[in-house]
Amino acid sequence: MIRATDLGLRRGVKVLLQNTSFTINPKERVGIVGRNGAGKTSLFALIQHQIDADSGSLDIPSSWRLASVEQEITDRERPAREFVIDGDTHLRQLQSERAQTDENNGEQIAALESALIEADAWTAPSRAEQLLAGLGFKPDQWLLPVGQFSGGWQMRLALARALMAPSDLLLLDEPTNHLDLDAMLWLERWLQSYPGTVLIISHDTEFLDATATHILHFEQQQLFKYRGNYSQFLSQRAERLRQDQLAWEKQQREVAHLQSFIDRFKAKATKAKQAQSRVKALAKMQELAPVRLDGAVQFTLPTPNQMPDPLLRLNQTDLGYSTPEPRTILHQVSLDVRSGSRIGILGMNGAGKSTLIKTLAGEIEPLSGELIPSARLEIGYFAQHQLDMIEASLSPIQHLQRIAPEVREQELRNYLGRFAFSGDMATNTTAGFSGGEKARLALALIVWHKPNLLLLDEPTNHLDVETREALAAALAEYEGSVLVVSHDRQLLRSTVDNFWIVADGAVSEFDGDLEDYRDWLLARSSAQRSSQRAEANATLSTEPAVDRRTQRRLEAEARQKIALLRKPLEKQIQQLEKRMDSQRARLEELDTLIADPDFYSDSYKDQRPALLAEHGELSKDIDNNEESWLLLQGEIEDIEAAHKID
Repeated sequence: MIRATDLGLRRGVKVLLQNTSFTINPKERVGIVGRNGAGKTSLFALIQHQIDADSGSLDIPSSWRLASVEQEITDRERPAREFVIDGDTHLRQLQSERAQTDENNGEQIAALESALIEADAWTAPSRAEQLLAGLGFKPDQWLLPVGQFSGGWQMRLALARALMAPSDLLLLDEPTNHLDLDAMLWLERWLQSYPGTVLIISHDTEFLDATATHILHFEQQQLFKYRGNYSQFLSQRAERLRQDQLAWEKQQREVAHLQSFIDRFKAKATKAKQAQSRVKALAKMQELAPVRLDGAVQFTLPTPNQMPDPLLRLNQTDLGYSTPEPRTILHQVSLDVRSGSRIGILGMNGAGKSTLIKTLAGEIEPLSGELIPSARLEIGYFAQHQLDMIEASLSPIQHLQRIAPEVREQELRNYLGRFAFSGDMATNTTAGFSGGEKARLALALIVWHKPNLLLLDEPTNHLDVETREALAAALAEYEGSVLVVSHDRQLLRSTVDNFWIVADGAVSEFDGDLEDYRDWLLARSSAQRSSQRAEANATLSTEPAVDRRTQRRLEAEARQKIALLRKPLEKQIQQLEKRMDSQRARLEELDTLIADPDFYSDSYKDQRPALLAEHGELSKDIDNNEESWLLLQGEIEDIEAAHKID
């Protein structure tokens, strides 16, 4: 287990943690949450021995193998699949030793071959391909050099490499930042079946709801651990804060009572002994701190001056890029953006979502067809690179003065105050701003001219939970139209009414919600696997006939390959079945207990909330595990069909 004892941690002069203790048990999946700058990434650096604790200790079993996502990619010429396999350093070491072994040294060769089998060397390519496919890479990309991929896709490769590494402790820092929704859903399923301990830094609350069994929360230089996912953490934290407030208020009454007695009787000989006793009691009393909450972030978006309808129309439009050579990404797009529209744009990375947004924003021209804006259209465009436009040497006031040089400073201050930039924060440089603060400032600059159409391309990347919630609240109250590309499901649920889907070179309205979209993705993936099986069978059927001896050899090789490919999947299935058996047994115990009328008596008063929460969590985990079990069985069927010899 991981055990922190009286842990203290500083970065420069800033105290991140002070005398905090916690324990993380094996196989727990722990979401680490807190405001930007609280110390989440520093905690990861401490775990990886990149920095030292300032006080106390953090103990991790020396036998644990640790895996994390590399932030710097150096081997850019390495084929993608080989780069992923390189994550298994033990396997690569064995392969290197085997390649250098003298072929006459039979004993060493036998030992190395045995070690390679134990390390699942023969399934490594297929395991790497499964990771690449799950994270959205197409088969024709598996052998491309790493350097040919964009920065976001390179981070996916780094994530696949970390997942490839055999590990007991997996550290993931914002793993969903560069993932689209289908890759995120795949990662959720992968983590649910991961047999080790996982620590996840994430501001995506739905991702934490799906993956976390516990939450570790940074608050007031302390770490508090909660059992359950993010939603359960919120309710438990609210109850803890309520109890802390009650305890503090009770202590204040006790302190006032003791102090009153001391003040009244310390000078009287007949009461001196009792007064002295109360002085000692007061000195021994452990002082409780009043409950303090981190200040909530709130901001509002200005109301548009006018709302024409429609705002924008696409008519038989081809979208794409004209340089360096003409390339059409989306074909014959015909859609309207109406007044008051609130649209979420769904689709895989690379499908053309950003191309659509850039075209609507006027950053790129349509290749053909019509893009017809209203004469009174005013667009506010938040791009993925928007935070790069914030200059560290300038203050929020100076940034705003650039676009409104004629406006009085007090009016600019009042405007910035609506975005929670007040006092010195409005006049100090942005050099020390967090990602959330920079995003807030960028949004303030974008909406200064009161746009009636907001185009938002991944606006929540690198935002903490509080700022995400503030953005969602501001968008919910915004009276203009919104088109948003985001992998943040909570933001989409709370701010959009309809969806467009970008897929197969087209844009169309999607009749459904995010759950329907997940089902659509699963059905699409299943159809693609069926198509691949059909193509493989067609290829086999056109091959020339072989003699019986060759046929038997091919069948034996196919069986061996199938067995090797099935092995890691069957291992995961066995682990899932064992876990589900244990969960079902516990769920039956809880069902029996909850059905007992005594459960609702005072004897279970203190235990009842935790037991009910456990019942809900178990039910959800069993459903998730059953879904993972079905997917694994489907992968085994695909393997058998793909390698079948007729």
